[in-house]
Amino acid sequence: MPTAYIGLGSNLDAPSGQVERALGVLDALAQTRLVARSRLYRTAPWGGIAQPDFINAVAELETSCTAHELMRALLDIEHRAGRRRAGARNGPRILDLDLLLYGDERMDSVALQIPHPRLHERAFVLVPLAEIASDLRVPGRGVVRDLLAAVEGVSSVVPISD
Repeated sequence: MPTAYIGLGSNLDAPSGQVERALGVLDALAQTRLVARSRLYRTAPWGGIAQPDFINAVAELETSCTAHELMRALLDIEHRAGRRRAGARNGPRILDLDLLLYGDERMDSVALQIPHPRLHERAFVLVPLAEIASDLRVPGRGVVRDLLAAVEGVSSVVPISD
């Protein structure tokens, strides 16, 4: 089964609980198994909009879903959590689930880009990803630990759980 990595984030409505619930829902997805998860991390908001800090994590899944099926499931989980995709990009959100990687596949369509196009630029993704998969190769970008060493803002990604 392919391995997929999911970035999770929330900064509204008890964000730690939102992320923990989403991890449970990911583990319960049909044809999918939660293999590993990072700790929860508190991170400053990204994108220049004044808003509360985020809680972020990364999950590793084994799944027999296609990348598009998995993406549809992630969007459904967000919707059921109360997320509505209206308002400013990079604004506050109740739940954000990003398909970061799907095996070693590369896709670039309107509906889905894999690897996530900004994964290599974001400490709030790379820190929890490195916790569970530091040797992982990101297609077209390099190894996670090397990407993490080159990104700014690592010190602002603070673990809040063990």
